[in-house]
Amino acid sequence: MTSPAPPAGLGTPKRRIRVLIVDDSALVRSLLSDILATDPGIEVVGVAGDAHVAREKIKQLNPDVLTLDVEMPKMDGITFLRNLMRLRPMPVVMVSSLTERGADVTLDALALGAVDYLSKPRIDLAATLKNYGEELIEKIHAASRASVRALDPRRAAAIGAKTTYSTTVLLKVPMPKQQLRTTDRIIAIGASTGGTEAIKEVLMRLPPDAPGVVIAQHIPKAFSGAFAKRMNDCCDVMVCEAQDGQQVLAGHVYIAPGDKHLMVIRDGARYVCRLDDGEPVNRHKPSVDVLFRSVARNAGRNAIGALLTGMGKDGARGLKEMCNAGSRTIAQDEATSVVWGMPGEAVALGAVQHVLPLENLAAKILSLADAMDITRGTQEA
Repeated sequence: MTSPAPPAGLGTPKRRIRVLIVDDSALVRSLLSDILATDPGIEVVGVAGDAHVAREKIKQLNPDVLTLDVEMPKMDGITFLRNLMRLRPMPVVMVSSLTERGADVTLDALALGAVDYLSKPRIDLAATLKNYGEELIEKIHAASRASVRALDPRRAAAIGAKTTYSTTVLLKVPMPKQQLRTTDRIIAIGASTGGTEAIKEVLMRLPPDAPGVVIAQHIPKAFSGAFAKRMNDCCDVMVCEAQDGQQVLAGHVYIAPGDKHLMVIRDGARYVCRLDDGEPVNRHKPSVDVLFRSVARNAGRNAIGALLTGMGKDGARGLKEMCNAGSRTIAQDEATSVVWGMPGEAVALGAVQHVLPLENLAAKILSLADAMDITRGTQEA
C-alpha cells in the first residue's frame, strides 16, 4: 500500500538566506562572512570590494540580502544604493561608522530604502564580537522578510544630493508661548527597523500646534542627534533630542538619545522628560516599552500611543499598558511596515484600537487628540 504524500513543504529544508557582502575592507568582508557562516539559515554567496564588482555579482548570484559599506572607492555606497533601489530593489543592510558623517550618510541610505544599518565591527574588541554577531544575524533575517519597494527616480535624485543640515534651530522661530494650546495631551511614538522614515512621514503631517510628542526610536547614540536635526529641518513642529528635565510642550517633539531611556513624568500639571541610564530593556536603550509604560502611568487617558514598523517585540507590552490605562492606541499596518514585528506583536496582545497604513496615521492621531481636547470651546490664553 502506498503511503500518502506528506503535506506540501513538510520535510523540505527551508531555503537559506543568500547574502552578498559589499565592503572595501578585506578584513571586514572576512569577519562578516565568518559571523554569518555560523547561522545555518544564512549562506554567504559572495563578497565584493566595490560597487562595480557588486553590480556584476548581483546579476550572477541573485542574493536575497545585501550588506553594503557606506564609503567605498570608485562609487560610494549612497550612489550605488540609489541606482540599486531604482533598478533592482532588494533588502539592504548598511554597514556604517558611528560618526556624525556616518550618521548623515546612513540616514540618507534609509531614506533611499535601505532596510537597516549596523556599525562597522570593532575588530580590536574581541569581547564584543559575540553580541555584534547576534545583532548582524538578527538584522539579516529581518531584512530577508522586509517589504522593499522601488524608489521613485525623482525622490532618488533629491536624497543625498548633499544639502547642509542646520545644526541649530535658529531659523525656525517658535510660536509665542501665548499662542500654543493649553493642553495636557501627549503623543508617544515607538519604532525600530524602518522607523526613521516612518517617523518622518508622521511628523511632516503634524501642524505647529500639535500636542507634544515623545519618541523612542532604536538608534545609536551617534545617530539620534543627527536624526532630530534632520526632522527639525523638514517639519512644522519643533524637533530636538530630548534632555533631562525638559517640559513637554505643544508643537514640540522630543526624540530619545541613542544611549538613554526616555520617560515622561508628572511635575504638577506639567509633563517632563526624564532620561535614564539604566540597563537595556528588550536589548534596547532607548526602549519603547520604557517610554510607553511611563506614559501609561503618568498620562493615561490623556495620551495617544502609536507603534510603528520595527523588528521584535519592544513596545507591544507597553502599548497594552497604555490601552489598559485609557490611552488611545494605534499601530502601523503590515502592508506599509518595513518589518511588522513590533506592531504585529501589539495587535496580537490586544493592545491596539486602530490599525492603519502609514499615510493615515497622523490624521488619526490628530482626530483622536481633537476629540480629547479639554480646552475645546474655551478661549485659549
